[in-house]
Amino acid sequence: MTPEHTTEHTTEHATAPAPGEAPGGEATAPWAESAVREAGPRSRPTREDQVLQRIERARRGKARVREDLVTLAHGAGGKATHTLIEAVFLEAFRNPLLEPLGDGAVTGTLALTTDAYVVRPLFFPGGDIGDLAVNGTVNDLAMCGATPRYLSAGFILEEGFPIADLRRITASMAAAARAAGVWIVTGDTKVVENGKADGCYITTAGVGTLDRGATLSAASVTPGDAVIVSGPIGEHGMTIMLARGELDLEAHLTSDTAPLHDLTARLLSACGGPTGGPTGGPISGAVRCLRDATRGGVATVLNELATASQVSIVLDENTIPIRPDVRGACELLGIDPLYVACEGRMIAVVAAGHADAALDALRAHPLGADAAIIGRAGDDPPGLVLLKTSFGGTRIVDLLVGDPLPRIC
Repeated sequence: MTPEHTTEHTTEHATAPAPGEAPGGEATAPWAESAVREAGPRSRPTREDQVLQRIERARRGKARVREDLVTLAHGAGGKATHTLIEAVFLEAFRNPLLEPLGDGAVTGTLALTTDAYVVRPLFFPGGDIGDLAVNGTVNDLAMCGATPRYLSAGFILEEGFPIADLRRITASMAAAARAAGVWIVTGDTKVVENGKADGCYITTAGVGTLDRGATLSAASVTPGDAVIVSGPIGEHGMTIMLARGELDLEAHLTSDTAPLHDLTARLLSACGGPTGGPTGGPISGAVRCLRDATRGGVATVLNELATASQVSIVLDENTIPIRPDVRGACELLGIDPLYVACEGRMIAVVAAGHADAALDALRAHPLGADAAIIGRAGDDPPGLVLLKTSFGGTRIVDLLVGDPLPRIC
């Protein structure tokens, strides 16, 4: 388990800086200014306030890639990934559809997404690279509030790759597509020299239609909103880790890979439709945002939402569903389950007054049977995720640093 850090509240008496100014003349964040006012005219910001100020200054700075070469951490979904995306790709391709950096782009009545799959091993308990590619693309469309319709599939194959394995992968993709109600309508195949592709890589793109009129946005979370997870977290990432056979651990883990479009449709129908109200059908805007917790896990998703909406998100550790085998494996490996990828779980942020209805809708579906409210959005400190631990302390849950689980999708 990650060590717990209880937040400290200390007051040191000295001459207070001017409003809006930290010691040494640096601008303070809004919550730090209020802390100075409340503490009195002769009080400095507490140690906690100073930490929050440093975090805020770092986040306000322009993203810069400091490395000369790409590393595995750039693909892990954490800080390095976000920096690479913002400093290289967003800088080059910036446009209004790309800037939200969501699971897909929404324009008019269509949603579009693209993804690539390089998981190792190709076959693992509960699935393989084939159904992972279909489910992952379907889920990205579902997180936009769209009904998935059509997929493309590109294959990069290594010379010497067994045809039997390729047939197994394509059969898995076909079955997953049928289950999700989508067609794979176009594709491409490339073959590279032996040793250049680790067997098989798959790239996908997906198109969906916006049939429900719901507007979902990472920037729409407001204080008081409930944060819901659709089921136990961390199963996919830990399954892949153990399936590699590099660790002397035994656990009966299975990937949670699954298509989430039916689950999101049920949720949106219950409390996120385009019209109506308490007596007139679905409630417009009750579902603020949907995200699937893949690379970087739940912690990364919630940090993205907190930053985009400039709210705080406070989690209750005791309410986060984690299966005992996953928790045990994470503890042995020193990995926080909040950062472990899922492939069949989503985060839903829902208006406070409709949280119970949302939870009932999710739990009525097999993929949401263990859904739980794990936290709430607040207004202070903006842009941060906090965890109330089972020991009674509170710690900051920041973006993932490093790459504890490479090649998990």
